[in-house]
Amino acid sequence: MELGFFLIVPFSLLICYFLKKLWLISHNHNQNGESRVNFPPGSRGLLPYIGETLHFVAAIYSKHGFYSFVQARHLRYGNCFKTHIFGETHVFVSSTESAKEILSNDLGKFTKKYIRSIGEVIGSESLLCASHKSHKLIRRHLLDLFTSRSNADFTKQFDELVVKSLSKWEYKENVVILDEALKMSCKAMCKMLLSLEDENEVYMLQNDVSCVCQGMLAFPLKFPWTAFSKGLQARNRIMKMLEKMIQERRARRHSTVIHDSKDFLQCLVVGRECQPSSSSDTEPTLTDAQIKDNILTMIIAGQDTTGSAMSWMVKYLDDNQEVLKALQDEIHSLEKRVTDKSFLTLEDLNEMIYAAKVVKESLRMASIVPWFPRIALHDCNILGYTIKKGWNINVDARSIHCDPTLYRNPHKFDPSRFDNEAKAYSYLAFGVGGRTCLGTNLARIMMLVFLYRLLTAYKWEVTDPDSSVESWALFSRLKTGCPIRITQVYNQTN
Repeated sequence: MELGFFLIVPFSLLICYFLKKLWLISHNHNQNGESRVNFPPGSRGLLPYIGETLHFVAAIYSKHGFYSFVQARHLRYGNCFKTHIFGETHVFVSSTESAKEILSNDLGKFTKKYIRSIGEVIGSESLLCASHKSHKLIRRHLLDLFTSRSNADFTKQFDELVVKSLSKWEYKENVVILDEALKMSCKAMCKMLLSLEDENEVYMLQNDVSCVCQGMLAFPLKFPWTAFSKGLQARNRIMKMLEKMIQERRARRHSTVIHDSKDFLQCLVVGRECQPSSSSDTEPTLTDAQIKDNILTMIIAGQDTTGSAMSWMVKYLDDNQEVLKALQDEIHSLEKRVTDKSFLTLEDLNEMIYAAKVVKESLRMASIVPWFPRIALHDCNILGYTIKKGWNINVDARSIHCDPTLYRNPHKFDPSRFDNEAKAYSYLAFGVGGRTCLGTNLARIMMLVFLYRLLTAYKWEVTDPDSSVESWALFSRLKTGCPIRITQVYNQTN
């Protein structure tokens, strides 16, 4: 038995050696493992398909989160490197020049693609995953809904919601900002998108959306107990709920009863009857699958990313009292002018100049969306390196946001850095180009309204300064949720 063991070990190593050689040769390397073309530096791991997948998964479950996998390789290899995860080659780039070429996509060299687990739980028709042709159609339909009028209406609705939510805090000494922000954001998105206001239904939907988010970076195993499987189950429940709503909206069109629902779902279901004249008469309406996948995408974007950003913003302000003092001065100055109004308006928010810089700096520092994934449609050259057709290429927004050549003292929270316009493609909180986030203005509105109401109602102190991130979260969020101790303040203008 011992002799057999000693024979098996070297034989297995020999097989692995030849597999490695064959893999290197098949990927444009010579027999010595030397590249015949100038590919980006990096590692493909020891074995085909697996590559560095296990290292990536290990990073997901570490205290620093999955981005630590990318950060370690960025420090080792520089502004462009390759890796091999989940059976595919991924290239990460972190320069404004490469960001411009990839995200502007003027020459049609790239399209968007997320890893398998994200695509399955979000849906193939989501703006995040749709093909180039489908993306253009979906984006045109959704863009018609994000008008100045809808932004103005949303400002009032969200302000009303925040005032109501914060009034309940007066009976508490401690609040977890992330928990409260997620609740407010989910309620706001449900009302705007679906006219859904029932507390129990909103609560159930928020929990299902949370399960979907937890499945995004999970290893794609469909065993019932896995986060990925639970994410798929939650997605199925959301799809059934949206399908029922769509059928109800269609039935309403043929009834004699007048309904006043004019939410996003209604406009998408009715199609051209709700679209402005700018839309082409011959342009096809969206399919039910496209509507459902993108309603889910917008809920996630509005709830998870914005809620996370709010918690980071409160933490940064608590860590930087001089910034908080300057912000309070601006807020209290505005308060004197709007005290007679029931709710804030877009015009009021536009007067919050310094607050807008606080929002922008919070988003830069937190980098809620750490990178923007694309796939190469043709062989191309980036930063002097050859990128093969079919390779995934990711614009590393967090690395760009922390580049000392772009931002002086990049790890210091300094809203005044935005007194001047940032260099093109150096600020990527919402992406740029044809796939820029449609909800940019909504996120700005939500964060500014929340800031105004928080600062005029309470003083606070963060009780746990830990900056660790949730390891499973695709969108950067504080593990502690940013717990605060609050003290109510009284309006001195009354």
